[in-house]
Amino acid sequence: MKKLILICTALMLVLLSACGSSSDGDSKKKTLTMATSADYPPFEFVDSKSSNSSISGFDIDVAKYITKQLGYDLKIKDMEFSGLIAALNSKRADFVIAGMLPTPERKKSVDFSDGYHQIKQVVVTSKDKNIKTIEDLKGKKVGLQLGSTQEKLAESVNKQKKLGMKFEKLNKLNELVEELKTGRLDAVFSVDTVALGYLKQNNKLTSFYVPDQPDYPTAIAFPKDSKIREDFNKEIKKMKENGKMDELVKKWFTIK
Repeated sequence: MKKLILICTALMLVLLSACGSSSDGDSKKKTLTMATSADYPPFEFVDSKSSNSSISGFDIDVAKYITKQLGYDLKIKDMEFSGLIAALNSKRADFVIAGMLPTPERKKSVDFSDGYHQIKQVVVTSKDKNIKTIEDLKGKKVGLQLGSTQEKLAESVNKQKKLGMKFEKLNKLNELVEELKTGRLDAVFSVDTVALGYLKQNNKLTSFYVPDQPDYPTAIAFPKDSKIREDFNKEIKKMKENGKMDELVKKWFTIK
């Protein structure tokens, strides 16, 4: 009888211990890892004005808001844009937010959220270059960010119009803009909201829209069949309905 009581007591202790572990686990927030390329102001950039040079921007605010609403802690990894999708596929990140467009080619490797912001394709150049149209880029040296939508667009335009552009490709957009400012490049392909930031900083730069291009939606990338994608979509929809998305757009894209 004593032996039976001891066995029952031991079983109860095991069960109580298991319940305690489950409760402790549930009380801890889960952490999501976000990958980005912090060279794309005002979407994401290293804020040199902050004490710890943290990453700031429109995309960062969107990601922080969504993960907070869903009850997650957020960890941010900064890497080269061309390696972002590989980071998802190798499980080094749970999602990517980096002003990324959901192109058919990218959709073969990853899944995307609903669009959260519309952008237009532009060409940034120096005013003294007198480049005002795509045709003016004939024979010019043009900068492209590796792995970007602008890289594919410029190559397509170059082929279709037989412009003979010479391309320089780098991993970071800000490095291309520096090349443009020093005169080593004639132009750089970018998007309107990003170009706006560079134009505000330097009155010697100008830009024009790439013709015959629709507005493109930026979207959040996830590994194939991600369980959190639909949760993010629900929050994106709520942000559009409750005015939070408009609030962040005004914060980051309004000329002050």
